[in-house]
Amino acid sequence: MYAIVEIAGQQFKVAKDQKVFVHRLATEEGKKVDFDNVLLIGDGNNVTVGAPAIDGAQVSAKVLKHLKGDKVIVFKKKRRKGYRVKNGHRQSLTEIVIEGITASGAKKAAPKKETKKAEPKVEAKAAAPKAKKATGKADDLKKVEGIGPKIASTLVEAGIATFSDLAKATPEAISEIIAGVRGNHVTDTWPAQAQLAADGKWDELKKWQDELDGGKA
Repeated sequence: MYAIVEIAGQQFKVAKDQKVFVHRLATEEGKKVDFDNVLLIGDGNNVTVGAPAIDGAQVSAKVLKHLKGDKVIVFKKKRRKGYRVKNGHRQSLTEIVIEGITASGAKKAAPKKETKKAEPKVEAKAAAPKAKKATGKADDLKKVEGIGPKIASTLVEAGIATFSDLAKATPEAISEIIAGVRGNHVTDTWPAQAQLAADGKWDELKKWQDELDGGKA
């Protein structure tokens, strides 16, 4: 006899006296534990399938020991960014031995009759406020070191269309607005650059930008 049972979120095909490694259980070593979420039982040519679980079926086991699995190395790297992260992981496991499979009361569940449920009333939700539209003539935000066409259009859609608007925004707020734009963007100097542009100090801005790299000092 064998069974397919769900243990700690995983499905296993088990038989009597079989040892199985499962995700860490809260049961102490040497104690017995029962699993009643049995999805299938096979006994020779007779196979009983649950819907989804079999009523009355149970798999009994004994906890042998708690341990950790083999180490898995996770390495992440981003090209041309100088980003490298190496982490190791060992999964916490529990070794159990199957002591018995109980199929008493096991029977194929009759298909449930479909009944039409009254559709819940859906209250009309207030429309989410749209992003503030920029007013007045927009400035060329791409003149700020670190801002490209995609970021510029994203800022305009969020209501930041002029150098003055950008100068009033905080780097944190700008980072939230452009969070969906791909890439690693440093916004620390953008408000200060925008203020110089708004004041017409182009020579001073150009001199500073020559010292910047992608908007970062």
